[in-house]
Amino acid sequence: MRSSHSLDRLSVQFDDDNLVADAGLILPATLAQHLGLEELFSTHVHLGDAPGRANVGIKAMTLLHSALAGGDCIDDADALRAGGTQAVLGHPLRAPSTLGTFLRSFSWGDVRSLDRVSRLALARAWSAGARPRERVLTIDLDSSVCETYGLRKHGGSKFTYNHVRGYHPLLAVADDQVLHARMRGGPANAGRGAKSFLAESFSRVRTAGHTGPIVVRADSGFYSHNVVEACRRAGARYSITVKMRSSVQKVVATIPEEDWVPIPYFMEGAAVAECTYTPFANHKGAKPVRLIVRRVPPTPGSQLALYVDYAYHAFITNREGQMLALEADHRAHAEVENTIRDLKYGMGLNHLPSGRFGANGAWFALNVMAHNLTRWIHAIALGDVEPMTTKSLRRRLLSVPARISRSGRRRHLHLPSHWPWAEQFLGALRLCRAVQLTT
Repeated sequence: MRSSHSLDRLSVQFDDDNLVADAGLILPATLAQHLGLEELFSTHVHLGDAPGRANVGIKAMTLLHSALAGGDCIDDADALRAGGTQAVLGHPLRAPSTLGTFLRSFSWGDVRSLDRVSRLALARAWSAGARPRERVLTIDLDSSVCETYGLRKHGGSKFTYNHVRGYHPLLAVADDQVLHARMRGGPANAGRGAKSFLAESFSRVRTAGHTGPIVVRADSGFYSHNVVEACRRAGARYSITVKMRSSVQKVVATIPEEDWVPIPYFMEGAAVAECTYTPFANHKGAKPVRLIVRRVPPTPGSQLALYVDYAYHAFITNREGQMLALEADHRAHAEVENTIRDLKYGMGLNHLPSGRFGANGAWFALNVMAHNLTRWIHAIALGDVEPMTTKSLRRRLLSVPARISRSGRRRHLHLPSHWPWAEQFLGALRLCRAVQLTT
């Protein structure tokens, strides 16, 4: 016998124009409005006579808010046009077909104009309170592979270094914020273009107001004279993983046994030592730096254990400080992978929607800006709340449903009673509304 509370008896209709599925988008939309993002797009992105040249700011903000709502393809932006969602975004919306035309209108030069927007937005956000709190700014330089599955994607149809098809963008990350990002074709090696990319990253953070020291951390893909020279020219410190070539192995072999200092590690027997080493000695002006080495016994029973007593991991650095502290700090570079994972699976970078390189470059840039908006909300409006992934932020604050009503010539947004994060939401909204541009 069926219960009177059976779900089969619940009538289902799509008929309310005043409902909002993702009312929490009012948080990033308010912050974006106070930072003047739409105006930045309209002012600095010009698509010439391309079909998608009109209303650049509106289209860019539509795609940005779609990414924040969890959209990972162009068609997902249509969800924003349902019910009364537009009321919490602060700008008109455009259909997916229009957004597709807009993205396909981007050349590589137009994508670079989005870099100008992100640079200015970063400076405005930092002046509003999103600047990293530490006096020393640590920039993690890395690259990642955005996998694709078609053979007609410009720049993404060939194999990357890890034998998959896709793109290979560069990223500069600090405090979970993406300071700079650059789309590259899949066959690009990790360090390709890193010198100019780093120079632009340094310029960005100085323009944004950082006056203190800068430290760059990178893995062995960026072990090159160009990267070291870019850091030297900017007066930045660096720690870069060394490729264990024979010349490096010979230097490591000269370290006396008594110099090795045991360290707490997930494998017993790990130790650290250091010596002086001159990398890229065949380049003019090469200088000796510190070579810090960690050695770890191979896993018992593994093939590696048959041939060596230790596996060695080394990095070069021009930083001052205690060896053990620098080694532990360099290992923390691995945490940049959390930001990259959040970009791919929190935003829409696990899917690049077009066959055109320019369109995918624009999609990439807009998704990075959407990610940064979530980080700026954390820094400006959520105070001491433990940093959340984009998925958690979306579940708790951005995807809250609501209903819009009108009375007294004003609109009211009614959110669910007993929402677990209601107080946090209202506090964040109040602080986002208090943001004022100083320039």
